[in-house]
Amino acid sequence: MSGVDVRLVADGVVRLHAAATECYAVRGTGGVLLVDAGLPAMWLALDEAVRLLGAGPRDVRALVLTHGHFDHVGFARRATATLGVEVWAHEADARLVEHPYRYRHGRPRAWYPLRHPGSIPLLAAMAAKGALRVRGVRPHRLVREDGVLDVPGRPRAIRTPGHTDGHVVLHLPDRGLLLTGDALVTLDPYTGRTGPRVVARAGTADARTALASLDRLPSGVHTVLPGHGDPWTGEVADAVRQARAVGVA
Repeated sequence: MSGVDVRLVADGVVRLHAAATECYAVRGTGGVLLVDAGLPAMWLALDEAVRLLGAGPRDVRALVLTHGHFDHVGFARRATATLGVEVWAHEADARLVEHPYRYRHGRPRAWYPLRHPGSIPLLAAMAAKGALRVRGVRPHRLVREDGVLDVPGRPRAIRTPGHTDGHVVLHLPDRGLLLTGDALVTLDPYTGRTGPRVVARAGTADARTALASLDRLPSGVHTVLPGHGDPWTGEVADAVRQARAVGVA
């Protein structure tokens, strides 16, 4: 047993969930796209995830990282070494993808378990799934501007800096899907709080910029698939309003 929950969450999209962390497999023309690589232990469920899409591991063509933090880079190196998957990331996060623990944050991380004890079981579960032993990887393809990526599903990458300098969200307008990484989550692992929000300053480099970047999200009704927390469906503007109302811890 992998201890990873694998399920269809939208048409042609499978979510891999473990330890308050999510990554996704997307079926598109020409194969399967991975969005983020979660935690190392989530690799054990990749075969199940792609088979739910009617594909196999060798159909995985690309891995797009929303950003370079350790809990999104998890099995990226293994996917590249085992399956030859190309890793995509924004150029502003290229160094972070190679060194996924060397990131800026707005407040000391040690402060949060003391103020938010609800985060302790979440952070402990992440550690048990390999969060403390992630090896970075050099991206094969760098995203330099907003636009459609030449990968299965052909998502549009939209830069949303703040959580990291090179954070991107991926928009699939034909499916009404928005994969938001940590630009907009429904569970903050540093506080344990739920609902649309920006990740706490323990993991966010620049909270003011992160909140401003919410203006870059597309409008209309979408299913939001975040890097932490359950899917959220509704007017994106409503999620943004909720995130701004609660602020950044």
